[in-house]
Amino acid sequence: MFLDSFPQIQSFLHFVYYLDSERILHYFWSFIVIDLPRYVLLDFLILFVYIPMRGIRRKRNRVARTELFHDRPLVSVLVPGKNEGKHIPRLAESMQHQTYSNIELIIVDDGSDDNTPFVCNHLKKKGLIDHFIRNEESGGKASAANTALYYARGRFIIHLDADAHLNNDAIERIILPFFVDPSIGMVGGDVRVRNDTDSITTRLQAIEYMKGISVGRTIASMLGMLRIVSGAFGAFRTDVLRELNGWDVGPGLDGDITLKFRNLGWRIYHEPTAVCYTHVPDTPRKLAKQRVRWDRSIIRFRGRKHSGILKASKNFRVLDFTAVAENIFSNVFLNILWWIYVFQIVFMDSEFLGRIVIINYILYFITNVIAYTIAMILSEETLHRNHYALLWFLPLMPFYIGVYLRVVRTYAYLSEFFNRASYHDPWNPWKVSQAAKKDGL
Repeated sequence: MFLDSFPQIQSFLHFVYYLDSERILHYFWSFIVIDLPRYVLLDFLILFVYIPMRGIRRKRNRVARTELFHDRPLVSVLVPGKNEGKHIPRLAESMQHQTYSNIELIIVDDGSDDNTPFVCNHLKKKGLIDHFIRNEESGGKASAANTALYYARGRFIIHLDADAHLNNDAIERIILPFFVDPSIGMVGGDVRVRNDTDSITTRLQAIEYMKGISVGRTIASMLGMLRIVSGAFGAFRTDVLRELNGWDVGPGLDGDITLKFRNLGWRIYHEPTAVCYTHVPDTPRKLAKQRVRWDRSIIRFRGRKHSGILKASKNFRVLDFTAVAENIFSNVFLNILWWIYVFQIVFMDSEFLGRIVIINYILYFITNVIAYTIAMILSEETLHRNHYALLWFLPLMPFYIGVYLRVVRTYAYLSEFFNRASYHDPWNPWKVSQAAKKDGL
């Protein structure tokens, strides 16, 4: 027989053939318990609940759009940044092409040492920037954003990263939910990767963003459990933002401000049709530095600063508790379970290690194909050829999501839990971080 010439394949097929339910659960419980519900089952809510209701949402949006263009509220677009001179001209130019035009653009230069002041003053003279403020000494992103908030006159605030590029209808679409539902306090835009063709690293992030933001945050928004609005493209009610005194210092300030809005009882919404493209790290090393900073915020903000959400009190709300508890559970606790699983298959099931790894790879590859397909269906109005080109990189996703990001995440959690490393991150100026540490922020 043909397989007799390939005993390894024959042995693998024999292993698969004799997998009964007990063995399947024993060898693959990590996939079944941790990832199948998160990455497949919940995604089908998009197919069977969210997408079938598109017609109803479009009808509501048409009514809201009529109200928006009747009222024409001023929208303040805040762009804090440092050394972003090369990106700001394109951002300022993109504001001129928005379908909603009652916008003021406020840019705060947080102590840049590049040509940002020259670029911004030139654009201000041309009328492409409404306000340009320069901080001679860097105070960090939160400080720069709060400076811009001080000058903002709009009823709504949009916070943008300086390297962002918006679809022409993005501002209109991210503001519409405020007119659909007055209980909404924050709206997150759909952030995608702008430099997706730069490297394999950026391509993998492009797939991750499509799955994690387009699909993941849409599902969380449907369930009332959205826990973060990205600072790359997020919209806020100005009155509430001022009531909260703006942003607090620290990595993870996006999730922090979202929890502060939730604490006041405001609904948080994700709008997948409001599309923004942003630059992402183009090497594994740069990406690891970014993700370590992001992941530390789970321990610092959700585990320490906002731990009161998890306790019974007069302001206790089930959805707030669920959103934070689910975040800690799925990212911290399940990450610990994954390491237990790795220990099991390496040291207890080492005889079948290779076969277990191969089957796990196949399972995770299939789930990534399903999740990315659903993301493409959800984003059908804004697809372009790069999205289809990314299909060739799906075979790498099990290693990227399943191993690389988990290792980075584990390092971030341990360094923050034991050493409070976020207070020493150069992303924020040292003096600012020490003041935040002293104040418990």
